[in-house]
Parts: sequence; structure tokens; C-alpha cells
Amino acid sequence: MAGFGLLGYVFAKIECEATPMLLDFILGPLMEEYLRRAMLLSRGDPMVLVQRPISATILVVAALALLVVLSPAIRRTRDEAFHEG
Repeated sequence: MAGFGLLGYVFAKIECEATPMLLDFILGPLMEEYLRRAMLLSRGDPMVLVQRPISATILVVAALALLVVLSPAIRRTRDEAFHEG
């Protein structure tokens, strides 16, 4: 418990959010287990993840959310690259 307290203190000092790491620590093994189960049931065919409309929609929404979050950083690095030249 003291180690996690120290880790939280370090994250607070460097102004880094600990929540995504905590979510990954808790949900990561579950997601890996269910992905393996899906791959076993589908005999290794990854298309099973996008065949149903609800799963395809969730994957598209997740990809769009990731793009929205990363776009300012990508835009900033592109602007810096064009201004250096």
C-alpha cells in the first residue's frame, strides 16, 4: 500500500494522471482473457470481432475517440516540423 501511495505522490508531482494506469491494471487481464477466449471460439479468425454490428460500432467509436485525443499532439508536431524548415 505504501508503494502505491508513493507512486501516486510521484504522479501528482509530475502532473500525470494515474487513473488510466489503474484502469489498465484492473481491466487489462480481463480484456486479455476474453480476447483469447474469442480467438479460441473463432479458431483464430479476428473477423469475429467486427462481424456483429454492435462490436464493429464499439471498435469504430473507440478508434474515433483515440483519434480525437491524439489529433492535437499530431497537429502540433506537424506544425513544428513545417516551421523548422
